[in-house]
Amino acid sequence: MLKLVAYLGLSFLFFLPAVRAQEKEEISFELRLSKETLGVNERVRADFVMNRDGDNFIPPDFDGFRVLMGPSQSISSSWINGVRSYSKTYSYTLAPLEKGTFTIGQGTIVIGGETYKTIPKKITVTDAVDRPDGEPTAEDIADQNLHLVAEVSNTRPYMNEPISVVYKLYVSPSIVVSNFRPLDNPKYNNFWSQDIAFSKYNIQEGTYQGQPYRYVVLKRVVLYPQKSGSLEIEPLALDVSLEVPTNKRDFFGGRIYSKTNKVVSAGKRTIEVKPLPEQGKPSDFSGAVGDFKFEISTSKNALNASESMQARVTVRGTGNLKLFQLPKLTLPSALEVYEPEFKENVTTTLSGMQGEITEEYTIVPTYQGKYPIPSVNFAYFNPDSEKYERLTSKEITINVLEGPTADSGTVSPVSSVAKNVVRGGEQFYFIKLQPNLKPREWTTFFGSNYHLGWLFAPLLLIPLFVLLRKKREAIEQDVEGNRIKRANRLARRYLSQARKTLGEKDAFYIALEKALHNYLKAKLKIETSDFSKDKIRDLLSDKGIAAETVEAFTELLVNCEMARYSPFSKVQMQQDYEKASEVITALDKEL
Repeated sequence: MLKLVAYLGLSFLFFLPAVRAQEKEEISFELRLSKETLGVNERVRADFVMNRDGDNFIPPDFDGFRVLMGPSQSISSSWINGVRSYSKTYSYTLAPLEKGTFTIGQGTIVIGGETYKTIPKKITVTDAVDRPDGEPTAEDIADQNLHLVAEVSNTRPYMNEPISVVYKLYVSPSIVVSNFRPLDNPKYNNFWSQDIAFSKYNIQEGTYQGQPYRYVVLKRVVLYPQKSGSLEIEPLALDVSLEVPTNKRDFFGGRIYSKTNKVVSAGKRTIEVKPLPEQGKPSDFSGAVGDFKFEISTSKNALNASESMQARVTVRGTGNLKLFQLPKLTLPSALEVYEPEFKENVTTTLSGMQGEITEEYTIVPTYQGKYPIPSVNFAYFNPDSEKYERLTSKEITINVLEGPTADSGTVSPVSSVAKNVVRGGEQFYFIKLQPNLKPREWTTFFGSNYHLGWLFAPLLLIPLFVLLRKKREAIEQDVEGNRIKRANRLARRYLSQARKTLGEKDAFYIALEKALHNYLKAKLKIETSDFSKDKIRDLLSDKGIAAETVEAFTELLVNCEMARYSPFSKVQMQQDYEKASEVITALDKEL
């Protein structure tokens, strides 16, 4: 008996390492796919299965696929005839992004202190698969009940005639949309665009292809084509999270809904833009398209020499009000004319821009007399009548009642030279002809009040020097204030070229755009001139720049692009210059 026990003990000691080695060899970790060939509209399930519990599971990147669900974890453990069976699974549901052959890479897990990896597997994605006899999937139901539509008001406009694009998401009552987010906002190349903002989304009832649907307006934009020919409007794409009904029922008989994601696109739209007719085009046509009224008015018709008055050139109506130049006034040389101030009161609706734009001239007569403001012509193209129309202002006479008389040969009939505006009420004076001068009385300097003042002035300046020294020390200790001053000097250095070209639209905005890119190049040590606005926005956001500063920087870049297609007044240029200085100062502080 003792021999038998000793024999069994020795056998167990020899057999135990073999059992442990066998257990170590039996550890498995593998990737199982529900299918290795599927259509671009199908889904595949990827299971990472292990027969021992592990830690630190790291999935592959799933290049070429979008993860719809996962990771979901399941554990199975059982004892059969004294033998333990264990299985742990991490599952993913994947949707292919495009056709082709893709590789699901290696997943890793740590089991018993050792790292195990799965074998990569290939998946072939083919054309979309029709399943007329099969049960429709959640994606099939979403395809049939979810539609994104871009409604264009006019697909054959004239150049600079407004068109509206309204993006609507149609949803069938049988499905539920829980959330959506834009994937790619369209870029309206060769269009002047204006978004019409609204505060919230409103769900409305409507029909789509004759069936009742609910819809929500996602985006409204007004476009003015800037060139003729076939122009494309890029599509708007959305990633929509939704719930679709299945044929399954819960315990109480209610229908069970399945969650899924669906990418919908409005599709590209092609606009055939008609050129403005050459026949009958006036020689002074400046690009105005719409229906307008035109007038020239003055703040007063009678005044004295050296007094000022205002003359206003106004165009009002509906059309491309921000995209053309107003006609210029031509006035007699005896009237001093200053650079006009541009004003606008324009609102944009789905039918286009409407309101009025004005250029206000400040006029100061030099001599008495009567001076005419000649009539001015304004030509525009009316897309409704498809004809050019011309409006002519009335001639206005300015009566200068009092002031010096000019010789007939010294005043030329007209002048169109405008000077810079000088505002103020008392800036014009006549030279006094009788000054009433008196002889000066000479006094002795030594012993006078001036002598005593200069003598004791150094003593009185000592407290002032002390105060200035304390002020200087306080300034040196103000680290934040000094940083802001340095940032302001930095902004002025980068914007110096733009400041020199204020008033010259093309040169100013080219210099402004170059200054913004040069600043980022100097601060971030990268070349940003090749970056898009979206990349620059992401780059600044990654650097921790405040959202309002990033948005202001992006708006300046947008203005630099818009300047190629639309007129900008000197007032707008000055505002953009000041805004650029503030933005560079804020960026330098945050970077």
